[in-house]
Amino acid sequence: MKKLYIAFSTFSLLFLNACTKDFTEVNTNPNVPTKVTPNLLLSGIIKSAVNEQVGQAWGTGNLLVQYTAKIQFVNEDRYLWGEKNGIWSNVYGNMRNVQNIIDLAGSSAPVQQNYLGVALILKSWLFSLATDAYGDIPYSEAIKAKSNGVYLPKYDTQEEIYNGLLADLKKANEILGTSNEAINGDILFNGSVLKWKKLANSLRLRLLMRLSKKKSVNADMQTIVSNSTLYPLMTSNDDNAEMKYLADVPANQWPLYSSRVGSIDEIRVSKTLSDRLSAINDPRLYVFGRPSQNSVAAGNPKIEGIPNGLGDVAALNYNGGPQGVSRIGYSYACLVCNDNGQTPPLPNVARGIIMNYAELQFILAEAAEKGMISTSTTANTYYLNGINANFAYYASMVPASYGINVTPNANYFTQPAVAYSGTTQEKLEKIALQKWVALFFTGLEGWFDWRRTGMPVIVPGRDNLNNNKVPVRFIYPVAEQALNGANRAAAVTRQGTDDINTLMWIAK
Repeated sequence: MKKLYIAFSTFSLLFLNACTKDFTEVNTNPNVPTKVTPNLLLSGIIKSAVNEQVGQAWGTGNLLVQYTAKIQFVNEDRYLWGEKNGIWSNVYGNMRNVQNIIDLAGSSAPVQQNYLGVALILKSWLFSLATDAYGDIPYSEAIKAKSNGVYLPKYDTQEEIYNGLLADLKKANEILGTSNEAINGDILFNGSVLKWKKLANSLRLRLLMRLSKKKSVNADMQTIVSNSTLYPLMTSNDDNAEMKYLADVPANQWPLYSSRVGSIDEIRVSKTLSDRLSAINDPRLYVFGRPSQNSVAAGNPKIEGIPNGLGDVAALNYNGGPQGVSRIGYSYACLVCNDNGQTPPLPNVARGIIMNYAELQFILAEAAEKGMISTSTTANTYYLNGINANFAYYASMVPASYGINVTPNANYFTQPAVAYSGTTQEKLEKIALQKWVALFFTGLEGWFDWRRTGMPVIVPGRDNLNNNKVPVRFIYPVAEQALNGANRAAAVTRQGTDDINTLMWIAK
């Protein structure tokens, strides 16, 4: 019996040793990677962030600057806001993988400078969206829970954040192209190092112009525009930072394409947009909206917008009801959003825009007009470049099957409301109007720019619920009070009441 026990024990030990030896191998799934490379992360970051940009434009940005207005469920348009966490969640969610790219690229031998540069650009753009929406936010200590054990990051001041963003964009421009790795996974520029450099410098000019309200940025802007070799900028619509959506399922289609028609039809063309573009006979209006169904039935098709900020009953009954108010343009519609006699819209017409060439030209026009930069190109030329680029953009984007002529009339540029003439203030107002048009469906950028300049004028709707004030920021996520309460409280004490009407540092 004793011999049997010894034999059994010996067998058991040998078996256990064999199991232990192979345990790790047996329990490792070969189909689940434990390490990733930058290219596997990059496409997901771009898609997620740009789609959020589209969603922010649709649900908030377009309403705020009155490209669109609501005919149902109108509280958003009347400024009855709660917390808006989309940007916050998207930025900090994506920043985990952006930081992973930074860590992976920086720790490789040799350093993958191209991936590192792209990641710094994405980091700067994402954090710019968050700080421009909320003000002071976690920045320098953000995304450091795993690496540094920082679970309660401080809220940096907006001035500190802007300094960091501009420094990272400058560094990105300097290091891009200094290594040889291909930028795979790039669904924005298909791996073009030069286009990423152009975006870095163009974004710097956007942020510098925004910062110019607080301090002189003339020298920094002049340095960029004076040396196109060291600091290349966008030179045409071919350099636009935009995601082009795909046609086939399950491809990456226009994010609103799968929406139900009821959700799309709650939002219509704003009377502010239709009045302003109709006054200058601007054909882009027919890209942004469709003739009302009543006007089509009457044989006199025309874009008929609705005022922003109406109450529920007034909005739903305006101009005889929904058929008397123009829907959004066919290019931005959903699969089942076609009007009578029309085929369904296409899923790959509209683009997800980060920044376009036209915006850059209007930034340069403003800078030249204010004497912030000196170049061989005049403010008038920059201004005309911006308008022409935006017309050309929509002419190339909208398919011929939609039957929209985006070519302006011969006298478009000579009419008093468009011609680059008048006082400096009048010229700046014209730049602001055309820039406002060019920022259509570009996230919250139209709102950020209006907040800086006050142009073009945005008048709260008659039934607004915010004491006749246009909101200027988002409130912090309520969850922050529980998750990071002390640091949030410090930011509120420094910045001001956590309210949609509290101006952040850069807008004061």
